[in-house]
Amino acid sequence: MSTDETGQDGTGAPNTGANSAAAKADIHGQGKGLVQLITPSGERVSHPEYDPWVQDITDEQLCALLEDMTVIRRIDVEATALQRQGELALWPPLLGQEAAQVGSGRSLRTDDFVFSSYRENGVAYCRGVDLTDIVRVWRGNASSGWDPYSINMATPQIIIGAQTLHATGYAMGIQNDGADSVAVTYFGDGATSEGDVNEAMVFAASFQVPVVFFCTNNHWAISEPVRLQSHIQLADRAAGFGIPSLRVDGNDVLAVMAATRVALDRARRGGGPTFIEAVSYRMGPHTTADDPTRYRDANELEDWAAKDPISRVEALLDRKGLLTEALKQQVKDKADAVARDMRTGCTTMPEPQPLDVFKHVYSTPNSWLDRQQDHYARYLASFGDPAEAVSEEGAR
Repeated sequence: MSTDETGQDGTGAPNTGANSAAAKADIHGQGKGLVQLITPSGERVSHPEYDPWVQDITDEQLCALLEDMTVIRRIDVEATALQRQGELALWPPLLGQEAAQVGSGRSLRTDDFVFSSYRENGVAYCRGVDLTDIVRVWRGNASSGWDPYSINMATPQIIIGAQTLHATGYAMGIQNDGADSVAVTYFGDGATSEGDVNEAMVFAASFQVPVVFFCTNNHWAISEPVRLQSHIQLADRAAGFGIPSLRVDGNDVLAVMAATRVALDRARRGGGPTFIEAVSYRMGPHTTADDPTRYRDANELEDWAAKDPISRVEALLDRKGLLTEALKQQVKDKADAVARDMRTGCTTMPEPQPLDVFKHVYSTPNSWLDRQQDHYARYLASFGDPAEAVSEEGAR
């Protein structure tokens, strides 16, 4: 089976009676099929090894997961519109990958630490990031979006795959501290061809550290199809490092949640790293600077639109008689409010001042940086506008 074939087959809750032995056996398997709990038509299918991991998810929580996915899709649409209107320089869409991000993001504890790529804005939303901070970097107003320790999520990594090394290093620190928190790193299928990702897995396996490698296989590394860079399933590549893996339907929010909980539980019990391949599809462009029609068959979009992560949860709720007009309106109102707040925060964001470039470079005073700031301030003042040389915080 090639890596782009899909197969047929909320909370950081503790082990809820799941069959850990069965789960451990499954994640060591090779050539595995896709773990799926909700079909594209909205049918809840039974999976004896993974059902126990989501048995605590109530109908109310299922509705909340639908709201989360709808909200982050609305964030994505709004940010894309802001870029097209010249308010953002660039935006990396996540359209179609909502279940992978919400299912995993809502499985984490607050003390777990996330290291993401530039596309995990849905995970950032689940972690509680301020909406304005999501677009701050893309507007060009800051070199970093938020304080990582305020939400236990590092700022997005642009360098492909580098965050996996950071996550593994952080997990080594967790291990040294004797804590049971977990480092989780997100990356795409293209990143698995980078040396950083492979080096991170070598270290993670060698030291058996508590890290989860969450690979969203969206089938396209910019214009390169995943089948070109890997002739086996991505999940099976982890075996070469001695890391167990799971392969899950990335458009199925419950299956992603179950798989993430299995991996987190394993890490917390000292079982070391796990590799998750969430098979999904990038419905939009790689970024707003990309034109996917130049390299992608339109039939792919049609096929994957039928597997939409939001539609299948709506279909499941409809089967349960829970998809009421009141729920639809509630979800729409929340999504609209979030988009409105993000747009307002973006368009009213104060422009950075020239000397702001020296802010937050070091955590403590530095004479070398102070000297540079003084030289640049005098240079700006030479143009006759003293206000241009004023900076409230300077290099501190």
